[in-house]
Amino acid sequence: QVQLVESGGGLVQPGGSLRLSCAASGSIFSINVMGWYRQAPGKEHELVTTITSGGNTNYGDSVKGRITISRDNAKNTVYLQMNSLKPEDTAVYYCTFLAGTAKYWGQGTQVTVSS
Repeated sequence: QVQLVESGGGLVQPGGSLRLSCAASGSIFSINVMGWYRQAPGKEHELVTTITSGGNTNYGDSVKGRITISRDNAKNTVYLQMNSLKPEDTAVYYCTFLAGTAKYWGQGTQVTVSS
């Protein structure tokens, strides 16, 4: 089992920045993929970004150029730096951990972009 603890969500004005963190604990396989999905009210889960344990990244089309994912393998922690935030970025952001066929989800952290 893997436990994920997210932090850093909150309210930010349009154009502002926010940094999310997610710490993984438990049965951590060294080869894994961590990332973030989000779900806005009334919408499906949407890929935000992922990063492999080797550092390869993938970004969703709606956030490219505005966000950066990074990770600290020693701390089993992934970070999501979000800049130039828009109201349409408002959603619950979920941290994910994938190793083999096992996928784990965090509890989610609310990000609200509003003036």
